[in-house]
Amino acid sequence: MNEDLAKEVRKLALQNAFEHEGKTQDKIILAKILGTQPEYRTKVKEIIEDISRIVASVNELPFEHQKKEIEENFPELLAPKEKIEEREGLPPLANAEQGKVITRFPPEPNGYPHIGHAKAAIINAEYAKMYGGKCILRMDDTNPEAERMEYHAAIKVGLDWLGIEFDTVKSTSNDMELFYEKGMELINSGKAYVCTCKRDDISKNRRERKACKCSFEDINKNNKGWEKMFDKYKAGEAIVRFRGDMKADNAVMRDPVLFRIIDEKHYTLGDKYRVWPSYDFAVAIEDSHDGITHAFRSKEFELRKELIDAILDALGMRKPYQGFFSRLEFKGMPISKRILKPLIEEGKVSWYDDPRLPTLEALRRRGIKPEAIKKFVLSLGLTKANTLAPFDALEAFNRKFVDADSIRLFMVSRPKKITIKKIPMSFVEIPNHPIKDIGKRRIEIDENFLIAGDDADNIKEGDQVRLLGLGNIRINKIGAEFESEFIGEGETANIPKIQWVPEKNSHEIRLLIPKQLFIDEEFNEESLEELDVYTEPQYLQLKEGEEIQFVRFGYCRKDSQNQAIFTHK
Repeated sequence: MNEDLAKEVRKLALQNAFEHEGKTQDKIILAKILGTQPEYRTKVKEIIEDISRIVASVNELPFEHQKKEIEENFPELLAPKEKIEEREGLPPLANAEQGKVITRFPPEPNGYPHIGHAKAAIINAEYAKMYGGKCILRMDDTNPEAERMEYHAAIKVGLDWLGIEFDTVKSTSNDMELFYEKGMELINSGKAYVCTCKRDDISKNRRERKACKCSFEDINKNNKGWEKMFDKYKAGEAIVRFRGDMKADNAVMRDPVLFRIIDEKHYTLGDKYRVWPSYDFAVAIEDSHDGITHAFRSKEFELRKELIDAILDALGMRKPYQGFFSRLEFKGMPISKRILKPLIEEGKVSWYDDPRLPTLEALRRRGIKPEAIKKFVLSLGLTKANTLAPFDALEAFNRKFVDADSIRLFMVSRPKKITIKKIPMSFVEIPNHPIKDIGKRRIEIDENFLIAGDDADNIKEGDQVRLLGLGNIRINKIGAEFESEFIGEGETANIPKIQWVPEKNSHEIRLLIPKQLFIDEEFNEESLEELDVYTEPQYLQLKEGEEIQFVRFGYCRKDSQNQAIFTHK
């Protein structure tokens, strides 16, 4: 072992022993060395004996001698450590200057926004906010075959609901002339070429890492090919490819597509253009041109970092920092359009706002608050570890936002009629919340009530039962209808406490209960339960979209006058 390594080993051994009551272990010190000096990973057998010897000698020293040696030889170990500021949310950014950070969220309007979009938008917007910078919303609309105004509008609505504000809103297609300028620059510098090979041949060559004949054509012929793409070639007959490296292990670098012909009408530009940039080319140019300092995207794009940097290097353009994070999905709730679209086409789910789905519209309709989504996303941090979260992880955050403002209402399912004799009042007033003062509701009553079938199943003749907010009753007769008499105040500790609704003005609603959409990758045919239930007339006074807690059932959102959706327990 060389002298420098031996010194580092002794320093680490003294530090670890000093922090752990005078003792350390050779395995701990080995791990620390390999973590900071990975070149020794192939030389473990050569250094482990010396590490063990140094560790043993340190462990033999009295604690006071260890401290004295640290003071004499490694005083920096005793310097007070800077207190790490605890930060709620995202970790600090690399190479970030206060007031100069510019991020962007570039969704493609080819589908309805979902929880994955929310994560990306929140991360980019939050970083801009953290550093007093700016965040750009950029609709990545350069594939007319897949994109529609319907999706564009849905994304805007979803982002507005999340409460995300952008400093600039633009579309990638705003800069088509810039893309053409940069495409010609690459062709004229020999760093891109027009390829007229068949698609199957291109794929085969890329797999076999072989250059095609088009890559050897001169710049003049490539310029003519470029011109023909605008009026001569048909879709699929010609593309522009970046001159990357056909031998590269990263398949993305094997002469990827920069431009292709698409004859579908664009949802805002019509047929003004037919030569469209690829995602990689457009995002590279736009990020540099828009002044983006930190470009974040989900980790499936990580292999494309090399290509984006190579394109910008070839054009002599500024490169932003590129960061990556894991996609966010919920267990049993896929976000893939490939999976969701057939479910809608086959009628298995009603639409993209079906409360079983992870789309933003579905989450809103289910009763999930945008504030809860933000807190949940920030709690995950910027990890690249796969995030397949159980839905109840989001529910835990949402519960904190809905509990305080959710009016409590009685609700019964499988109703059983019960008549209460000698009831002395014609109405009762019940607090809307057990803790928070959000008023009371007045319920008009007579002697006829409905109770839940599950409660009725557990009642026997002669039992006393307490009707919540009303008083005790004695059950005198059980049958198709129950008969009882009012007692009023009495024992409460050892008798059932049940909810009720007045029969005369109870309101029937349909209650939708969303459950896990997929189980072991199979569609769950029982993923939506529907209950016909009865609730208080106060339900009709609530605004559509208000959150309720049905007593002893859970939080629900009023979807309409005749329907509510279960949010969670």
